[in-house]
Amino acid sequence: MAKEKKSYLWQSRKRNCLGLPWSFTKYSLDEEKLYINTGFLNSTEDEIRLYRITDVTLKRSFGQKLFGLGTIHCDSSDVTKGNFDIINIKNTKEVKDMLSKLVDEARIRNRVFTSESVGSRPHDDHDGHAGMPPVHPDEIDRTDANGNGVPDIFEK
Repeated sequence: MAKEKKSYLWQSRKRNCLGLPWSFTKYSLDEEKLYINTGFLNSTEDEIRLYRITDVTLKRSFGQKLFGLGTIHCDSSDVTKGNFDIINIKNTKEVKDMLSKLVDEARIRNRVFTSESVGSRPHDDHDGHAGMPPVHPDEIDRTDANGNGVPDIFEK
C-alpha cells in the first residue's frame, strides 16, 4: 500500500540565531491544521486545528530583524499545545497573514465563533485576576430610556 504524499501550503524549519536551518523542528501548514514536528531520535508531531487558534501575533527582536527572521505567537484553545510560538522562521509577515486568513476560513467552515463580552460586570476570579464572568444574553439589561437605540448599560 503506497503512502500518499501530503501537500502543504507552507513548510519551514526553525532556524538558529544566524538564520541557518540547523534545527530538528519543522513547521507545516495545510488548510485545516498546523503541524509542529520536533526531535531527531525521539520525535513528536503535534497537530493544531486552525479553528482553535484565537489570536496571531508577530514578534521580531533586533537580532531576528538582522537575519530576516521572526516569531509568530499563537493563542490557542488546543488542549495539548495551548498557546505556542512558531520560532525563528523566514518571511514572518507573509506567513502570519496566510495563517490569519486560513484561521478565519477554518473558523467559518467549522462554524466556530467566539464572542467578546461588552458591558458586563468585571469580577476577580480566585487567582486574583480581573476577568469577565459568563453572562447569558438574556441577562443583559437592554433598557433604552432615551430612545436612541443604544442600551443604557453601554452609555455609562
